[in-house]
Amino acid sequence: MAFLQVEFYSETLALASTINVIAPERRAGGADGCAVLYLLHGGSDNHTSWHRFSSIERHVEGKNLIVVMPSVQYSFYSDQKYGFPYFAYLAEELPAVVKGLFHASDRREDTFAAGLSMGGYGAFKLGITRPDKFAAVASLSGSLDQRDRLGPSPGINNQMMLRMAHLTFGSEREYEGSDNDLAYVLENHLRSGAELPKFYQACGTLDHNFSINESFYRQFEGRVDLTYSVDEGRGHEWTYWDEQIRRVLEWLPIDEGGAER
Repeated sequence: MAFLQVEFYSETLALASTINVIAPERRAGGADGCAVLYLLHGGSDNHTSWHRFSSIERHVEGKNLIVVMPSVQYSFYSDQKYGFPYFAYLAEELPAVVKGLFHASDRREDTFAAGLSMGGYGAFKLGITRPDKFAAVASLSGSLDQRDRLGPSPGINNQMMLRMAHLTFGSEREYEGSDNDLAYVLENHLRSGAELPKFYQACGTLDHNFSINESFYRQFEGRVDLTYSVDEGRGHEWTYWDEQIRRVLEWLPIDEGGAER
């Protein structure tokens, strides 16, 4: 596998942008190119975190898969009320950049997203709001509902993340029933009969996002294709996410033809 850091100018953000990429050095056949996994960082991290703190490069060795790791600051992978249109960047511009720079497929069945914490929210947001583009999405310890950060009694003590949640979403009232409210959007899709991606959800019982994950699972259990892993005694930690991303890679519907070495 090859590891690359790519610098380019984002027209959407009007900013110089950076992504880290893991890609097969020689791709196994298929005219449509490699499948792509957008691997999303958490709130205090950036595009380097998955490569620095997990064994992602080793886990994808031999797979016919391009792993794209973008950086979105504390944006919650959203078009911010006061800030930058990071969701448009991630959902529209970045796939075009990846397809142009690499031999990447843009077919729905070859496009996936996964992330941890804030990135878990981002991955599910991609799958829920762009179900026509993503075949499978995975959330690890995901902050799947932002009411906990926008309400009067937030469940976390990270003051920067709380401030950025308000800058991104506005008030709790503005968040509810918007495109940022994942459960609301998913319910609408279920009523309309839209084709939805596969979902993988994992969270440890000691994680501060555990109750949010339990609520999401209870709401959609049996109603969508949802695999849920509850892990006793596990918290918000890289050792857990490294184990889980390996499981996610096994779960993803990737062409197992493999990449030549």
